[in-house]
Amino acid sequence: MTLGFSLHKLENGSNYLSSSDIKSFCQLESEQLTSQEPIFFARIVYHDCLLKTHQEVINYRQHQSPFSQKTLAYLRSEVWLTEFPPVFTVNKFQLKDFSSICYICPIGYRNQKPEYIQIITDENISDSLQLYIQRCAILLGKYVDIYLDYGRQKTEIQLLEDILHRIGHQLRNSLGLIGLYAHNLCLGLKENPWQEQATIISESIQDLDTNLNELIDCGQSVKLRVTLQDLRNLVVESVTNLQPLIKEKNLQINIPDTSTILKIDRLQMKQVFDNILSNAVHFSPNSGIINCSWQIFQEEVLIKISDQGPGLSPEDLQKIFTPFYSRRRGGTGLGLTIAKKIILDHQGSIWAQVLSERGAQFSVILPRPRSG
Repeated sequence: MTLGFSLHKLENGSNYLSSSDIKSFCQLESEQLTSQEPIFFARIVYHDCLLKTHQEVINYRQHQSPFSQKTLAYLRSEVWLTEFPPVFTVNKFQLKDFSSICYICPIGYRNQKPEYIQIITDENISDSLQLYIQRCAILLGKYVDIYLDYGRQKTEIQLLEDILHRIGHQLRNSLGLIGLYAHNLCLGLKENPWQEQATIISESIQDLDTNLNELIDCGQSVKLRVTLQDLRNLVVESVTNLQPLIKEKNLQINIPDTSTILKIDRLQMKQVFDNILSNAVHFSPNSGIINCSWQIFQEEVLIKISDQGPGLSPEDLQKIFTPFYSRRRGGTGLGLTIAKKIILDHQGSIWAQVLSERGAQFSVILPRPRSG
C-alpha cells in the first residue's frame, strides 16, 4: 500500500496553492482508499481556507452503484456523528438503516466542524487497513495544515498590499503638490542665494517620488523578477553600502564563507537585507558585533542576522512588522512591513526574537531551488 502523491507537486504547475490542488489531493486519496478491499465508499470532508467553507470529495469503488441523494443528504447531515473521537484514530459508527459498516478517522476540528475521512465497507476491516487509513489521514492532515498556512499568508499579503497601495497614493498626492511648489521656487529664485536650497528640495522630492514608486510597486500583486542569485554576494553588497556608518561605529560584521543559490527577485530581496542590516547597524553599540549566518537544508535556507543592541521589547515583538511602527526616531515604520511582504511573496517566512544575552535577531526562511 503506497501513498503516491508529493506535497511539493502542485496540480497547476506553479508555486502557489489553489482550491483545485487540495481537491485533487483529496480525490487521489479517496481513489486509493476505495481500491482497498472491502472499502466501497470513501468520503473526505475538509475545510478550504481560501473558499472559507467546508468541502467534500466522494469516491466509489469501481462498478459500485452510487448512493441516492437521500442517503448522501443523511451522511452530510452528520446526525450519526454522536461523538468526536481524537484525530487520526479509526472509529466505527452506526448508520441508520445501513447494513454496511461505517468508519471515521478525524483529521482535525476547525471552525467548529469536524474534518474527517469516512469509509463504508462490506465487512470489518483488518488492523493493517486501519493503519493504512490512519496514514492517509496523517498525510491529508499535513497537506491541510500547509494549505491553511498558505491561506493565512495570502490573507496577510493581501492586507499589506491594500495598506501599501492606499498609503502610496495618499503620499503621492501630497508629494506632487510639494514638488510643484518646489519647482516654482526654483524658477522664481534665479540668481538668488536661496535657489540652491530650493534646488536641493526639488531633487529630494524626486528621490522621494522614486522611493514612493517602489513602495507602490511592492504593494501590487506579486510581480517577482526571479533569477538565480548567490546569497552571500547579496548580503556582502548590502553590508558594503553601509560601510560609512559601520566604520564610524567601528562595528565587526561576521559573514560565513559558505553560500547557496536562491531563486529570488534580486532587487526586492536586497531591499530586505538592506533594511535588516541597516537596523542592526543603527542599534548596535560602538565596537559591537553583527553576526550573519545561514543553515542550508535540502529545500530551504535559514538566515539569521543578530546584533548586540538594546534588543526588542514585548511591544516591539508584537508590532515590529506592523505598518508605521518604528523603533527609530524619524523612521517611517514601513521598512520591515515591506520586508515581510517581500519574504511572503517568495513563499518564505520572517520573524524577530530577543537574544538571551543581549540584542535582537531576525530570522528568514527562504526556499531553495532543488538540484536537478
